[in-house]
Amino acid sequence: MDTFKITGGKVLNGKIRAQGAKNEALQTISATLLTDEQVTIDNIPEIKDVKNLIDLFKNLGVKVSKPASHKYTFQADAIDLSYLRSGDFLARSSALRGSILILGPLLTRFKTLNIPQPGGDKIGRRRLDTHFSGLNKLGITLTYQPETKTYHISRKQIEGNYILLEEASVTGTANLLMTAVKASGTTTIYNAACEPYIQQLCKMLNAMGANISGIGSNLLTIHGVTGLGGTTHTLLPDMIEIGSFIGLAAMTESELTIKHAAPFSLGMLPEAFRKLGIEFFIDQDDIFIPSQHIYEIQSFIDGSIMTLSDAPWPGISPDLLSILLVVATQARGSVLIHQKMFESRLFFVDRLIEMGAKIILCDPHRATVIGQERKHPLRATQMISPDIRAGVALLIAALSAEGVSIIKNINQIDRGYENIDQRLRELGADIERIT
Repeated sequence: MDTFKITGGKVLNGKIRAQGAKNEALQTISATLLTDEQVTIDNIPEIKDVKNLIDLFKNLGVKVSKPASHKYTFQADAIDLSYLRSGDFLARSSALRGSILILGPLLTRFKTLNIPQPGGDKIGRRRLDTHFSGLNKLGITLTYQPETKTYHISRKQIEGNYILLEEASVTGTANLLMTAVKASGTTTIYNAACEPYIQQLCKMLNAMGANISGIGSNLLTIHGVTGLGGTTHTLLPDMIEIGSFIGLAAMTESELTIKHAAPFSLGMLPEAFRKLGIEFFIDQDDIFIPSQHIYEIQSFIDGSIMTLSDAPWPGISPDLLSILLVVATQARGSVLIHQKMFESRLFFVDRLIEMGAKIILCDPHRATVIGQERKHPLRATQMISPDIRAGVALLIAALSAEGVSIIKNINQIDRGYENIDQRLRELGADIERIT
């Protein structure tokens, strides 16, 4: 198990480019299964979760090549259906949350499937009901087999239908989109997720020959087509990594420039950091964060404590709350962080409290952070990364802390951040990977 050794308290400086978006990569790579023609995707991040999905595709019989750095071509013209019944497939897909995204595309080509319950971060209950209830309305039957923890899925003909999602699930919306593009008739998805990565998926599918309207809204209409062709597509930068770098600059009093950040696609992310008092400037496609010793958390108009909570797009992403929480520990003022979606995602604050942060964990969903205005810097410690986002939040805390910190289980961080130690060293960070 790899470990990070970090000597904190270093001021960083320089330019850094955000990687391609992890979630968009998982969705668009899955969409390549919808056609037997070649699809090229650029700006794919070289991270563990994406590499695992690509390896799964290779074993599935997809022809994969890499003509340039971060650019891949996929051609799914010879799918090996027997691989879906193998132990290797069950092991790989059960360890990868994004594997659920292959369900819709494969259903457009095959009438029966068995898939395991997907893995991913242990951040609380992550139901698949939104996927399955929507698929059921398209004429697909699903049966859970508890003894093997697998789902048996079958269909006759995929029929378009009206689908009202009980939650604006991003992966649920993506799966239903990819199932409906070749359905018979018209499908309407209401309360659909509409974040930029879903918009990108819709644009890619339309470029392949799909007929999707309502892109950017929560009402999507999909007129089924008989076939899809190849295309080329470029991923947006990862908004959570952009937020991580803004938080890193604030915590370490560093001057950083995030290149090619696509600020138009960030939703409420910039406003969330402004509510913590962090200054930054948008220059066309870049974001410049100046060195800032003190940043002050805003209050609501009536003077009550600021609350930052996750919400469907364009609200604050739940993936960003861990970063906002750690940044608030050195601010002036207090803030209530309300994590509505996952009941286990705030438990990492125990490690921050050990480092000297003043945090009150109100319940599994809410934490009040009392900023210390840098009067009491965080102390170095040893910790374990519990998931991707909490792991990076702890990494930011360690880079700002006095002394040497150790972070174990960093394969969690590697799942979502490409060569993060090397990229941070180029900015002046003292971070060593111990294998």
